[in-house]
Amino acid sequence: MKIEQFEDKGLAHFSYAILSECAREIVLIDPARNPQQYYDYAQANDAKIVAVIETHPHADFVSSHLEIAQTTGAVIRVSKLLGADYPHEAFDEGQDFTVGKLTFRALNTPGHSPDSISIVLRREGYDEAVFTGDTLFIGDVGRPDLRESAGNMTAKREELAKQLYHSLRDKLMKLEDTVVVYPAHGAGSLCGKALSGASLSTIVAEKFGNPMLRELSEADFVQELLADQPFIPKYFGYDVTLNKAGAPAYAPSVRQVPRLAPGTALSAGVVVIDTRPEAEFKKGHAAGAINIQQGGKFETWLGSIVGPEESFYLLAADEATREDLIQKTTKIGYEPLIKGALVGTPATEATMPVLDVAQFREHPENYTIVDIRNATEHREEPIFDGSINIPLPELRERASEIPTGKPVVVHCAGGYRSAAGASIVADALPGTEVLDLSEAVKSFQSASATY
Repeated sequence: MKIEQFEDKGLAHFSYAILSECAREIVLIDPARNPQQYYDYAQANDAKIVAVIETHPHADFVSSHLEIAQTTGAVIRVSKLLGADYPHEAFDEGQDFTVGKLTFRALNTPGHSPDSISIVLRREGYDEAVFTGDTLFIGDVGRPDLRESAGNMTAKREELAKQLYHSLRDKLMKLEDTVVVYPAHGAGSLCGKALSGASLSTIVAEKFGNPMLRELSEADFVQELLADQPFIPKYFGYDVTLNKAGAPAYAPSVRQVPRLAPGTALSAGVVVIDTRPEAEFKKGHAAGAINIQQGGKFETWLGSIVGPEESFYLLAADEATREDLIQKTTKIGYEPLIKGALVGTPATEATMPVLDVAQFREHPENYTIVDIRNATEHREEPIFDGSINIPLPELRERASEIPTGKPVVVHCAGGYRSAAGASIVADALPGTEVLDLSEAVKSFQSASATY
């Protein structure tokens, strides 16, 4: 037996291929949008993909389960509670299947979602591993607030938090201490609050090292779990629905994105996402463009700022970057929303001034300071007294709340988010000087920024 873990760093997503060496057959769990890596793995091991298991309909990325099944003939297994719209076999507690000498057993583990399952892998009479999806992470547990209005089954966060308490304690913690834990996400995912940087663990290590598995009453667990959850990106509900239906094939979806010639005139009223470095963007860009730079968690911020009901142009510095960004956009299923992707910018009449950091440092009271970090960051790690906190995902809707009597300085934790934030505020407040503190924010902090 071999367990191969695939990592998508941009979305902090783990997927898995479990190879039965005697049968030369592979079971996939929670595959990413681009299936090619799994086909390559199967070919390298002279094996066939025979099953794809989805632990739940994911909110933060689009899965390739349907495409893989259509290409390879593999059987998709999901909980009957998911209400999947594609051909599948129900896989719920009390059910199992065998590949070679390996047995895969389902546990219904609701909490992150009503339809979540965990998969126990058994070999030669012993449970060896459990694939926990978004139920149990390393050092954390799944958030319970994403399924109040999305999916086949919905539930209030308080109800799901209670279910998660029992899924963890009555099912997963009852497994043997030596069972290896393989989660669907690692540090940086928005599907939990404080995920570890580790990629795997064991049941015993989580019992003693995961703060959410310590001795807690149900009420205390629910209260602690619901406190300070991160924001919910605009695209999360959209992806739940898309994964329930099954996404279209990856490669044709990438090819169908319109590539526009440099200098093409852009239609009025369509959002423009300019991904060039912020220094280039500030020198000249299309009016109203939003500067989401290629680096960082591009796909997460794209889906947090732009809603799934909007179309947008995607502007890149060069062709290689354009193709990379299109591929990142497909990870969240937003490629049909791209009205056109092009290199360069067709207009440069809009500019943004550069902040005199020394002058700002000497007289910060002469500026309106807008902190676009999350509310928890703003509260727990204050940088400027009297700053206004409007998190970046809410900025397009709330920029009008910013007073315009002084120049406005926008900041985040490390400079990546503030490029987008400043571009949004500048468009929303015409006639007001809007300045980006950018990476200089680090010199005002006692601790280094995370991103």
